[in-house]
Amino acid sequence: MRFVWKLLRQHISVPQLAGFFFANLFGMVIVLLGVQFYKDVIPVFTDGDSFMKKDYIIVTKKISTLGSFAGKSNVFTDNDIKEIKEQSFTKGVGKFQPSLFTVSAGLGMESAGIRLSTDMFFESVPNEYVDVGLDKWHFTESSKEIPIIIPRNYLNLYNFGFAQARSLPKLSEGVMGMIQLDIVIRGNGNIEKYKGNIVGFSDRLNTILVPEEFMDWANREFAPNKNGGPSRLIVEVNNPADEKIARFFQKKGYETEDNKLDAGKTTYFLKLIIGIVLAIGLFISVLSFYILMLSIYLLLQKNTTKLENLLLIGYSPKKVALPYQALTMGMNLVVLLFSICIVGWVRNYYLGTITLLFPQLQSGGLWTAIVVGCILFAFVSVMNILAIKKKILSIWRHKA
Repeated sequence: MRFVWKLLRQHISVPQLAGFFFANLFGMVIVLLGVQFYKDVIPVFTDGDSFMKKDYIIVTKKISTLGSFAGKSNVFTDNDIKEIKEQSFTKGVGKFQPSLFTVSAGLGMESAGIRLSTDMFFESVPNEYVDVGLDKWHFTESSKEIPIIIPRNYLNLYNFGFAQARSLPKLSEGVMGMIQLDIVIRGNGNIEKYKGNIVGFSDRLNTILVPEEFMDWANREFAPNKNGGPSRLIVEVNNPADEKIARFFQKKGYETEDNKLDAGKTTYFLKLIIGIVLAIGLFISVLSFYILMLSIYLLLQKNTTKLENLLLIGYSPKKVALPYQALTMGMNLVVLLFSICIVGWVRNYYLGTITLLFPQLQSGGLWTAIVVGCILFAFVSVMNILAIKKKILSIWRHKA
């Protein structure tokens, strides 16, 4: 093989191979960096307000002054919900179920001199719309503990408003998770005491959440004669940028909370940009593949006479093709190693910035980029080997 390689390498074009190398390196880095970046930052969007995982809109009926005096209900009827479900932009609809009983809660930290007590309310939504972990999100009738999810902005209001004004200690999410609330429920002539455990903080749902199974049981137990429909809905949509959503809500007199349509549009364009970047990287990789194949084919064309002579004196097509196949695989392997090193260097840079913004973010290793890179390396190498083998066989058969 060494003799064959010395003979065939005379016409190798270094500029052509360099062009392939840098084009393939550029394309591979874009693809691997895009995939790795998406894998690293996806917990930011799925652990809190899951706007990259799904697009949700909180919908309420508009409350007018005349309607308030006339006693007009702002509850969604079954027909209203059915109509929303039938829209082309809707993927699913969840109902906010309100508590029909009286709830009060107390929070005490005697060592810090803190004692808070207030009337409050509960709401529930189906579990698939809850944006925190569900491992502690369950309730049994025999239990005296109620898992609770509160909005994250409630904690911020306490830390940066109430606590700061009164020189009280600020509470982290971890500390709040260790505090139990004293819950008192009154209704239907009964008074029951429970312990409330804060199991998470929601960015999506601006309400005090309890499990739906608890709400169903508690409304039957403490308010059996009351009927309350949902005054809010959570709607999962296909594309938040769909203009049909705004037109339909405006026509029906519905309102959305916290400009969710604008946030959804931002999400949609973010996904679109990520897709475009990956598409560009793949396109450059495909072009580099063709550059390499063009270089190899030109090299084979220049060496056609030598290849024919080698085949005539007894060298098999496999031995003749081996130097070119080894060259392409070596180039591809070097591109893969350089790409992973560059992605690792860039990743360390952007992870430092992301960690400052989201200290709770737990990032994994470079395994995503390595696995995708190995898949691309294997695919491109196999295609190169088959193309070279086909070309050598065509020369052999033509000579024969």
